[in-house]
Amino acid sequence: MRSEDYQQLVWRKTPKKPLWKGCLGAFLIGGLICALGEVFQEIYLYLGLDETAASTMESVTLVLFSILLTGIGVYDKLSRVAGAGTLVPITGFANAMSSPVMEFRVEGMVLGIGPKIFSVAGSVIAYGVAASTFYGLIYYILYQIGVVG
Repeated sequence: MRSEDYQQLVWRKTPKKPLWKGCLGAFLIGGLICALGEVFQEIYLYLGLDETAASTMESVTLVLFSILLTGIGVYDKLSRVAGAGTLVPITGFANAMSSPVMEFRVEGMVLGIGPKIFSVAGSVIAYGVAASTFYGLIYYILYQIGVVG
């Protein structure tokens, strides 16, 4: 089978989802996650934390809820409806880090969870190092020519 024929076969067999439905789900669920984060931040501010501490606790709380929902199988069902709406916030990264753990926990700590927990982290760390190096280089050049101080 030629590559073009295979691509056409895949396109015909892939279930079609209406674009508007996917966008609406991503907007509503992603917005709900972000609004929930704002609620947590306001609660932490009300409890007396300063802005930085409240933001940190908001992130920690969202990550905790994401991991809990991943553990009981709710986050995956939610992501089927929301699509990218669950991937973009910090909860998506927490889900991506905890999903391999849930999938490979039956293989044990050493052979299952240990190697699989870093399957996503490696690419994130590589991107972070590359992006920060690029940003640092640009900043250094701008500093040297006197644009930034």
